[in-house]
Amino acid sequence: MARRKAPEDLSVEELRRLLVEKRRGARQERLEHYRRTGRVVSVAPDLPDDDAPLSAPVVDTTDAAESMPEPVPVNPRRKVMDRILLGVEVLAVVGLVVVLLNGLGLIRTLNNEVVAALNPETVTPTPLVMAVVLPSGHTPPDAQGNTRPNEAEIPAHLLPMVQSLANIPIPTSAPDQAVRIQIPAINVDAPVVQGDGWEQLKKGVGKYIGSPDPGHDGNVVLSAHNDVYGEIFRYLDRLVPGDQVIIYTQQRQFVYVVDRTVLVEPTAVEVMASTGSPTVTLISCFPYLVNNQRIVVFARLQN
Repeated sequence: MARRKAPEDLSVEELRRLLVEKRRGARQERLEHYRRTGRVVSVAPDLPDDDAPLSAPVVDTTDAAESMPEPVPVNPRRKVMDRILLGVEVLAVVGLVVVLLNGLGLIRTLNNEVVAALNPETVTPTPLVMAVVLPSGHTPPDAQGNTRPNEAEIPAHLLPMVQSLANIPIPTSAPDQAVRIQIPAINVDAPVVQGDGWEQLKKGVGKYIGSPDPGHDGNVVLSAHNDVYGEIFRYLDRLVPGDQVIIYTQQRQFVYVVDRTVLVEPTAVEVMASTGSPTVTLISCFPYLVNNQRIVVFARLQN
């Protein structure tokens, strides 16, 4: 048996051959491993020349390719269901947005109502329905002093309204209501009653229901006859600007100063309209014993 040489005793050629054999053995072991696992289909022959580069084994990739999962085909029914679900989600989001917007609008409305309730606006009172004709109208008295309401001066189509206005209830007594009137310039001193209907004007000076109490903003409308039932307002035509009209309540008196006097037709109900300041309007038939017109005296509050 030949003694193995030490590496330092080998020549260069021997060392080269030994290295090639070692490489070849390692390659052979790898190929055997690939054959056992079924991964090698063919192997390149050994190089005849030691200087040629080593050939790598051809590795079979068929198993690797087959081991990769194939793409699963998409079911058309599943695709339709996905689209339906997406549409439902979109509709749900839109519905939620609409509900939120409606909620915000409702909250804003409630806030406005609360503010309006806590800070009520001052409401300007609407005047009552004006009379069809001015009060105190009547026929001239006959030789015995008999007279009656003059319905001839009321337009026929407005007669039902006159009848409905006649049924307005009389206000109950109150401390602020007018109870007496004095006009020193024409020696008038008479009681004031609530209402200016035919029966009320038999008792004194009638106050139009719906007009304010003395001293308040607005137009206090007072009327009386000129030739019957005491002839209280017979001499209204003698009043001149500056004359006083004194109206009493249960608590105090109010002095008004005559501003002007006008003659109007019985249907000129606009003279009874409300005013923005305290005023009084005195109304009676005119001329004396004829009564086909109305005399109207306007006065404004002095004190």
